[in-house]
Amino acid sequence: MKLRSLSAAGAVATSMTLMGGAAYADCGEVTITEMDWASSAVVTYVSAFLMEQGYGCDVQLVPSSTTPAVTSLAETGQPDIVTELWAAYTPAYFELRDNGTVVELADVLTDGGIEGWWIPQYLADAHPELTTIEGIMANPELVGGRFHDCPNGWGCDLTNMNNLVASGLIDHGIERFQHGSGETLATSIAAAYQDQEPWFGYYWSPTSVLGRYPMVQVDMGEFNEEAHACNVAGDCANPVLSPWPTATVLTVATTTFVEREPEVAELMSNVQFTNTQMNEVLAWQETNSASYEEAAVYFLTTYTDVWREWINEEAAARLAALL
Repeated sequence: MKLRSLSAAGAVATSMTLMGGAAYADCGEVTITEMDWASSAVVTYVSAFLMEQGYGCDVQLVPSSTTPAVTSLAETGQPDIVTELWAAYTPAYFELRDNGTVVELADVLTDGGIEGWWIPQYLADAHPELTTIEGIMANPELVGGRFHDCPNGWGCDLTNMNNLVASGLIDHGIERFQHGSGETLATSIAAAYQDQEPWFGYYWSPTSVLGRYPMVQVDMGEFNEEAHACNVAGDCANPVLSPWPTATVLTVATTTFVEREPEVAELMSNVQFTNTQMNEVLAWQETNSASYEEAAVYFLTTYTDVWREWINEEAAARLAALL
């Protein structure tokens, strides 16, 4: 993987070229996942650039998603590194970890993955009571009488329906509206913001949407593990209201890779993003119709003080001429 001619970030479209192909070869070939969602792709391109230009690696991207990546680790011991693994959604992963096939290097999203019910910041400012279920139940018209939900078939589909039933919101005038795609769900937030209209519904972080449009989580009470397990299931007979747990989101590597390339493994154990940072990068990407590579350059040029703490002295010297 070689980073090509990319735009640096910001209002001024400063162009920079990051030349691939290091003149030294310290660590050989490294395979790393290129997952099929935005935040993970940014993690991958940032990591790949640092490995190539700072540590002399020949980085090969492996297009994948969660389940295929874990299956490949189990069956082939590849790829070397999996970025942004949402572990709770992949039970098979824990067997690989427990039998020593893989090593957890970092909580790559330091805040974890966040799912929840949200209202726009302007609505919370005007009506702070709407940040509670009780407040929405008493004033359904203030949120437009509608709950904007994820598409049918998504993992959040059943959980939201069960929580809506358990909360009593449907009985108090809230209509569940399922969007046909993630794109239309995101567009509904943008449209609400444009006209400062009511909006209430489900979303998650990190995403470009929450980077561009400040949203406030609605308090769904204390997390109830048993209730959540039932709400996720399709046959929950007696739903009980429960928020989502904060998802652990990991970077993992094979044990053989960690033993073979300890310096690179140490680098990847330091690669961590806050949700605020990632939301901001993804918002910049969307606003500028940028590629994942360009978003990586934006992060590298905007958050220099962050990633310089990740690398060793030799890598810092090599990267000094580029960034």
